[in-house]
Amino acid sequence: MANVQVWTGAEIKALRTAMRLSIREFAAHLGVSERMISKWEAKGSDITPLPVNQAILDTALRMSDPDTKARFKGLTGGAEISGAETIEPIGSSQVRHPMTGSPMVKVDGSIYQAGPSNTPLWVPSYYIDIYLVSNADYAQFVAATGHEPPQHWENGTFPKELANHPVVWVTWKDAAAYAKWAGKTLPTAQQWEKAARGTRGATYPWGDQPTPAKCNVRENGVGATTVVDCYQSGTSPYGVYDMCGNVWEWLDTQSTPGRRELKGGAWTSQFDRAVPSQFNDANETMCDDDTGFRCAAPAEDLERLLHGTE
Repeated sequence: MANVQVWTGAEIKALRTAMRLSIREFAAHLGVSERMISKWEAKGSDITPLPVNQAILDTALRMSDPDTKARFKGLTGGAEISGAETIEPIGSSQVRHPMTGSPMVKVDGSIYQAGPSNTPLWVPSYYIDIYLVSNADYAQFVAATGHEPPQHWENGTFPKELANHPVVWVTWKDAAAYAKWAGKTLPTAQQWEKAARGTRGATYPWGDQPTPAKCNVRENGVGATTVVDCYQSGTSPYGVYDMCGNVWEWLDTQSTPGRRELKGGAWTSQFDRAVPSQFNDANETMCDDDTGFRCAAPAEDLERLLHGTE
């Protein structure tokens, strides 16, 4: 069976036809303008979309149901887009951040299924911390900057038994200050959710089966935070830990002035509150024993650092 190496307007029209969508519906599905779809289809095989749009189309085909894929192959003479059936590997493209040494994983740019309605959204490539920021990680920041430590640390020092537990009692501003010091950012709500659910839009990081035992939530009766690498069976498609339970995570996304989104649920949360697609927010000054964070970084920025081009 022939492989089409790149999309042209002809394959784009075939995909829209196979999906049985109007130009307006197809444009909304891809996250592009109706005018762009019309332009591609009008020029047929004489136009090739930009690489970012090639990736969007690859993802749209990969996520289509079997009947749509069969119709697409029929409309294109049995051809399929090269790489369209690639399954994203778990925990691939791991690196260590050059400043903090924390392990991060790359999440390639593509569409993912966002929110309770599974709306297709495009997110550019980025890296995200595999683990929550721990007390030991945060202590380096406090020592380097003189930032005020969390209120439960005695004499400015965290309890030794909590070294590898997520830092808590931090406001959004504390989390943002750490991220800036580390040369990172807080993840946006879209970045966080994509890393939790993968491009296929699983309900939970591990899949669609509700399994409270795979995370630290109220039903398990742990009654406190757990070490950041505890729940290996609950990792996301990218190998990221604790995207359900343990602690709520501060995000960069502002919901209203002075309030920021949080995701993931916590050890204090009921399991149904830990679903990654759910919305939650809080005042930036909120500070509690079940709220922490992890960091992210744009792919281009981190790769320049890693390759020594800055």
